[in-house]
This record gives sequence, structure tokens and C-alpha cells, in this order.
Amino acid sequence: MTAAMEQLVAHTILQGSDAMFGRFLDVTAGAQQRFEQADWQAVHQAMKNRISFYQKHVSLVTNQIQIMLGRKYANRQFLMAVKAEYEDLLLDYPRYDIAESFFNSVYCRIFEHRNIEHEKLFVRSSQQGRIPTYPAGISKHYVINGDLAPALERIIDDTPFHIPWENRERDIASLAFSVLEQVPNCQEVESHIEMVKEPFFRNKAAYLVGKIHQEGHEITPIVIPLLNREGKALYVDACICDSREMSIIFGFARSYFMVYCSAPSILVAFLRDLMPKKTLAELYTAIGCQKHGKTELYREYLNHIESSDDLFVLAPGIKGMVMSVFTLPSYDFVFKIIKDKFAPQKEITHATVKEKYKLVKEHDRVGRMADTLEYRNFVFDRHRFSQELIDELLAVAPSNIELKDDKVLIKHLYMERRMTPLNLYLESANEAERQHAVRDYGNALKQLAAANIFPGDMLLKNFGVTRHKRVVFYDYDEISYMNEVNFRDIPEPKTPEQEMASEPWYSVGPNDVFPEEFRTFLFVDRHTRDLFAIDHEDLFTSALWKQLQAQVQQGQVTDVYPYNEAFRFSG
Repeated sequence: MTAAMEQLVAHTILQGSDAMFGRFLDVTAGAQQRFEQADWQAVHQAMKNRISFYQKHVSLVTNQIQIMLGRKYANRQFLMAVKAEYEDLLLDYPRYDIAESFFNSVYCRIFEHRNIEHEKLFVRSSQQGRIPTYPAGISKHYVINGDLAPALERIIDDTPFHIPWENRERDIASLAFSVLEQVPNCQEVESHIEMVKEPFFRNKAAYLVGKIHQEGHEITPIVIPLLNREGKALYVDACICDSREMSIIFGFARSYFMVYCSAPSILVAFLRDLMPKKTLAELYTAIGCQKHGKTELYREYLNHIESSDDLFVLAPGIKGMVMSVFTLPSYDFVFKIIKDKFAPQKEITHATVKEKYKLVKEHDRVGRMADTLEYRNFVFDRHRFSQELIDELLAVAPSNIELKDDKVLIKHLYMERRMTPLNLYLESANEAERQHAVRDYGNALKQLAAANIFPGDMLLKNFGVTRHKRVVFYDYDEISYMNEVNFRDIPEPKTPEQEMASEPWYSVGPNDVFPEEFRTFLFVDRHTRDLFAIDHEDLFTSALWKQLQAQVQQGQVTDVYPYNEAFRFSG
């Protein structure tokens, strides 16, 4: 192979990355129009489309390279030379992070996720965290000068929207009052507000995101959610100046934001100042760069492995009938693999399970479904696996496991944020924690239904509690769309024999669900059941489920606010 061919292949891959990200930005750029027109169905479709572009462009580039080279691309010397050429192309390239992940994806596609050697891939970045220059800058500064209101007024006036404000003066006054409540001394010291120029769009809201700089103080985040009265007028719904609350807004159980930025690493660096506990993987994923988020998560995993010595073990809780789950006690993620055989009552296939997980990634997760990242041929050091775990994996998923002298290779797995299973959480919770968790469990069911998701298996063990005490669903093998479910009341028995029968005396279809059975099916503990009924007695009736079903069928998109009600203005 000649140097010219090596350069050509490197350029082909980078051009493919540029084309992919160009389409990514095109869809993102349309977010403002969709928001202004209140076209919420188009919002959800655009989210799905944007996720799909990546794999399509990886396939296109892979096919190009295979046509160019035939089988000659397998030569190690040639591959290393291509990578070296690619590194040279990235030296002054603003999206080196995205381009490195794209290179990895093309390589893995060519070799069908085999022959994965670290030196052939950008397992570690070639740029060592370089933040590229961005001539135009992504932010704008607003000096406070002892009076907050004029700065907020300029921020509102600089928003790029084309629809009118419902009541601009009211919103500026509400903002000023809220900021002074949360950051009372911001007018008393030299201060300014730095805002990202481009709004963040997600679902039915736009968010203005920035930071408050105060002399002698730490940076304070400021997030201003904007809502749209069905295409007629804008209004400010809230103001959040709290890092913890902002972290929830950018949480792993929510859909990805659409925010226009041609150099994601600069935006991620900005956000990291505001949410220092968020990892690079979380932040890249939150702004829609989930494939690079996957790369960063793997790098973070490698760093953790190098700095820890505990063993991988089966995850605590009741074993699943479809998935086997294991974790590292010192690590914040779990690893999920699909079992070879399912329990008899699980009438699904491996392909169906994978489709369910894909559905969740592309769907509006409304803060109630955990995001997952999918890996192939994931290699672990065998000495870090407990023997109990190896025995379990070989027993339930032997086709997915390859054992070598010093390695464990898992052909297909999902990584997901670790949470405390709700059933285990309730066992050790005090009364106030129990009340909050049970109430939030019911809220999760209602919000999922309003977002067109019926969880199917609603047992407490399939929900987790996050570090922010939010209840999140994480078992997807039985989920379905609401219109696929037939919610029914149990018919009244007509004879004593029917009333005393141990089996249903009425016909039950494969998609029939009887909500009144939830009362005993979901809650073994009577006290927990009574707590649930205080706020969610209606979930035991088919009427509520049918009402939610009808709203979905009519195209209604329910408002779900990813921040505490206490931060909201009157709306």
C-alpha cells in the first residue's frame, strides 16, 4: 500500500465524520422552528432521526473503504499507518473528539467488532483533552453593575425567537426576584452572567443556560426554561440557580438535548463548570453526542479499573428472567446481558429484547427510563470476576461468553447507571423516604403512560431509586406502546361458582390488562399499598389508563417538568 492510499482512507473516514455531523447539525438547527410551531410530534421524530444518522454514515464509509481496498485493509502495518495519518488530520481539527469516535466505529464495523486492539483505535484520545479554539465563541457576557434586572432584560432580548413574549416585563421581574432569592449577593459584588448563545431544546421546552460569575465566589449555574403557549407566545416558566437541580435536568433518564454547536467539546467544558459531578460521558450524551459519550464512558471505565481492585459480582436484588446483571461494587454502572433462555412466562425473543432497548433510546424518556449504552465484544480481566459470577454467566448465557486464560469476553452487553432497586430501597427506608418513593413510583407510572409507554412488568424490583431519590424504570423487555394494551375491568361474577373459582372464568386476551389487580399484584406489604393509594388510587382503575390512552391517541403531549415545582413561576 502506498502512503497516498493511507492518506485517502484517512480523509475518507474524516469526511464521513463531517457528513454525519453535518446532518446532526441540520436536524438540531430545526429544533427552534419545531418549538415555535409547537409541533411536538415532529420534535419526537427529529430525535429519532438524529440518533439514526450515525450508523447510516458509518455504514456508508465502511462500504467505501471496502470497495477501495478489498480485503487488503486487514494488514496491520497499513491500519496503523491510516491511524497515524488520521491523527495528523486532527491536530487542528475542532471536532477531534467526535472524529475519533467515528474512526473507532468504522474500524469496529469493518472487523465486525473483532480484532479490537487498543493501539489500532482511539481508546485514549490523541489530543489529551485539548479544548479547540472557536472563533465566534459560544457564550455572551452580561454585566450586572449593581442592578440585576437590566442584565436579565438584555438576556431575554437576545433570545433568537420569532414569536412574541406573552408578558416580557412580568417575566423579567419574576426572573430578577428568583435570582435574588437564590443568589442574594449577586448585585453587591462585581458580577456578570455568561450565557450560552444557543438555546437548548428538549420536548416542549427551550432552556437558556449560563453561569453567574461573582468576585470571590464560586460559579453559580442559571437555567431559564421557556415554554410556548401552543405557538402563540413565549413565557418564562422557572429559574434554576442550583447545581443539583441542574444535574437532574441533564439527567441520564431524560431525552437528549438539541443545542446547535459545531464544536461539542467547548460546550461540554462550559457545562462541566456548572455540574462538576457530571462526567464527560454524561455531558456528551446529554447534548446528543451519545456515540462519543459511549467512548468517554469506556475511557472512564478503564480509569476506574486501573484505580480499583474489587471484584465484579452479581448485582443485588431479585434475578431477572431475561437479563443477568452484574456490577463492580465501587463502580456507578451495571452490566446487563441477555440470557440464552428465558423463563417460560416470557414469550419473547432475543431480537425483541434488543428492539425494546432501541425503542427506549429513541423515545421520550420523561426522566423515568434509564438510558443504556450498547457494547460488543467487551473484554474484562478474568481475575476481576468472582467465581460465582463466572459460574452464573456460563449457566445462563453461555453463547454470549468466551473464557480465556486471563480474559472474559462478552459478545453483547448493555451498560446502565446503577440504582438501588425500589424493593430493596423500601426495605431500609424510613417512613418519610418510603412515602416519597412510593408517591414517586406512582408519578413515574403516570408519566410513562402519558409518554405512550406501558411498562408491562411493573413490579417494584424493576424500578430503581437514583442518588437524587427519583424513581426510574430500567427493565424494558415487556414495555409496549399504550395503544397496544387493552385495559379492562374484571367482570362481575354471575354465579357463586364463578365468584369462588380459582382461575378466571372470563376470557383473557394476550394484551388484556386489569388495573384493579395491581393492588395485590404490585404490593405484598399492606402499608406500602396504603401509602400508594393515598395519591394514586386511580391507577387501580381502568378509567385512568383509558383516559391516558385516549390522550396519547389524540396526539396530546403531556407537560413533564424536569425541575422541582418550587422553582416554577405561576405559568
